[in-house]
Amino acid sequence: MAEAPFADDWKATPYWWEAAPRPEFVPIPLPQAVDVAVVGSGYAGMAAALYLARAGRDVLILEASDPGHGASSRSGGMAGGGLKLGYGELKAKFGQAKAAALVREGDNAMTFFDEFIASEQIQCQYQKVGRFVGAHAPSHYDAMARDADLVKKEVGLDTGHMIPKSDVANEVATDIYHGGKVTPSGGGLHPAVYHQEFLDRVMAAGVKLAAMTPVERISRDGDGFAVKTSRGTVKAKEVAVMTNGYTPRATQQFRRRLVPVGSYIIATEELPDDTMNRLFPNHRMIADTKKILYYYRPSPDRKRVIFGGRAKTRDVETRESGKVLHDFMTGVFPELKDVKVTHSWTGNVAFAFDKLPHTGVKDGLHFALACNGSGVVKQTYLGYKTAQRILGTPEAECAFEGLAFPTIPLYDGNPWFLPIVQRYYQYRDRVAR
Repeated sequence: MAEAPFADDWKATPYWWEAAPRPEFVPIPLPQAVDVAVVGSGYAGMAAALYLARAGRDVLILEASDPGHGASSRSGGMAGGGLKLGYGELKAKFGQAKAAALVREGDNAMTFFDEFIASEQIQCQYQKVGRFVGAHAPSHYDAMARDADLVKKEVGLDTGHMIPKSDVANEVATDIYHGGKVTPSGGGLHPAVYHQEFLDRVMAAGVKLAAMTPVERISRDGDGFAVKTSRGTVKAKEVAVMTNGYTPRATQQFRRRLVPVGSYIIATEELPDDTMNRLFPNHRMIADTKKILYYYRPSPDRKRVIFGGRAKTRDVETRESGKVLHDFMTGVFPELKDVKVTHSWTGNVAFAFDKLPHTGVKDGLHFALACNGSGVVKQTYLGYKTAQRILGTPEAECAFEGLAFPTIPLYDGNPWFLPIVQRYYQYRDRVAR
C-alpha cells in the first residue's frame, strides 16, 4: 500500500506527461554554421525559431535536455496576459505613460496568443474559461478593486470584475477568500500537449533541433558568434537565449539577473463530476494574492484537481512536497482530505528582480527571459517578438524591450537568499489584514 496521501500508482513525474510523453530525439550531427542559434526549446525558443524559419532563416535550437523538459511541460498550464505588478505599482515606478504601455503589452500578448492557437489549429485542450484571483485579506480585495478601476480609467482596458466575499462560492467552493476578481480572458490548456503540437510545427518549418546538447560558451566570432556545446561548436550570425529558469553559466550575464524558483504541483485521482462542478462552478483557473501563493485548476478533462505552490522554503523531494501541497489543498477544500495524489512534480520558473518580463539585446545576444511564474502566453509572445527583432520588422516593437534588467551585487544565479525571502513573505501573508 502507498503511503498517505499517495495513490498506489503514484508517480514523481508530471501528470501532463501521461498524455504527452517526452519525445526521444536522436542526436543530430551539428551543422558547422547557421543563421540563428536558439538556446532553449521552451515556448519562447520555439516561437522565435518558428517565425524565423518561416521567414527563410536557417535555425538551430540547442537544448540541454529533452525538448520541453523544463517548465513548458511542467507548469500549471494557465494562460493569461497579466503582469506580476499591478498598474499602480507600475505607475509609481515608471510613470503613467510607460505603465499603461506595459499593461497594454500584456493585453496584446493575450490577443496574440489566442490568435496563434487558432491560426495554427493547435489542439492543446485550450479552454477560455478565465481566471479568478482570491483576495487573501480584505486589504488585498480593496487594492485589486482600485487597480482595476484605475486601469479602466487611465488605460482604457477592462481587466475584469470584482466578486464580493458573499459570492466567492459562485467561482470556487471555499471560504478562505475575502472576495476576489474575475478576469474573463485567457484560461487553461494542457501545457505538454501544447509544447508537443508547437514542436511539430517547428520541425515542419525546417528547424534543426539538437537535444541533449548543453551550451558551454558563447563568444564573438567575427560578425557573429561561436557557440560551443558539449558536442561541438556551431557558428551563428545571431544567437537568441530563451532559457528562463534553466539559464546556464554559459550566459552568466542573464543568469545573474534571474532568480530560479522551484514551483511544486500535484494532481489528484479522478473525482466525480458533481464534485468537480461544485469545486469549480465555472471551471476557471484559480490563484490568490498571497506572497507565497497557491494556484490551482481543474485538469483539462475536468476530472482532477491540479494544485501548485511553493511547498517549502527549501527545495524538497517531490514525495515531501506532495504531502505539503495535499495539506495546502485540503485547507482550501476540506472535503478533499481523503483524496489521493497520483502525481507530484516540480519545475523551475524564473523571476526577475523587478518581477517584469524582459526582452532585447545584450552583448549582441537576443533574449526573452523572466516569466515570473506566468510564461505560457508571454513567452510565446516574446519569442515571436524576438524573431521580428532579428528580422528587422516593425512588429518587433515591444514595451518590455529596453527596460533596465536589474541584478544585485555579487549575485551569480544561485539564489541563496530564497529561504530568507520566503520566510519574510510567509510572515507578510500571516499578518495581512
